[in-house]
Amino acid sequence: MPEKEDPRVVRSRAHVLEAARQVFLADGYQAATVDHIAEVAGVAKRTIYNLYRDKDSLFRATILSAIEIADAFTASLETDLRQLDDPASELPAIAARLAESTLLGPAVPLRRLVIMESARFPELAAEYRTRAPEKVLGALATLFASMSKAGTLVVADEHVAAEHFAYLVMGADLDRGTFSGSHPTRERVSKRAHAGVHAFLSAYSPSA
Repeated sequence: MPEKEDPRVVRSRAHVLEAARQVFLADGYQAATVDHIAEVAGVAKRTIYNLYRDKDSLFRATILSAIEIADAFTASLETDLRQLDDPASELPAIAARLAESTLLGPAVPLRRLVIMESARFPELAAEYRTRAPEKVLGALATLFASMSKAGTLVVADEHVAAEHFAYLVMGADLDRGTFSGSHPTRERVSKRAHAGVHAFLSAYSPSA
């Protein structure tokens, strides 16, 4: 059994990653400094180097922290996969989780950061895409294939259905946040997710 990590180290890492995200977004990778990140995080510079080898390693960890968000969502879908039998009553909760975890947390700022630095770190951008957004879409596709097999949805292509669902429940706010840094209100996200599910079911329910 793996040894439990010191809670102080966990807290320090969280502070450093949050500060790194802020500084990399504001300054860009080239201009960002470990000194500035340490100042924003409220930790000693040595603390950062105890956690990460260099600025490249810290940047990589900052980007890949988005994977934890994707992992949490896909894990919840694996539970739903064993229980879903009424899309109209159960998909709204999934839509809300997807929209809130993407639009109200650090996922969109991290997406902005990936785009900003994709020319400098193409392999990292590809890894992020595979292990975060594509992983979420894959989990949704698996869910919809299962529901189609059970007869609760009519799905010709589960991958297309997954894309329809994701973009219907998040809408243009995903791009607005990516390109302008704007943040929708929780109420707006909730209403849009609900409307997106309604549109999705209008296309994919057996009675459609």
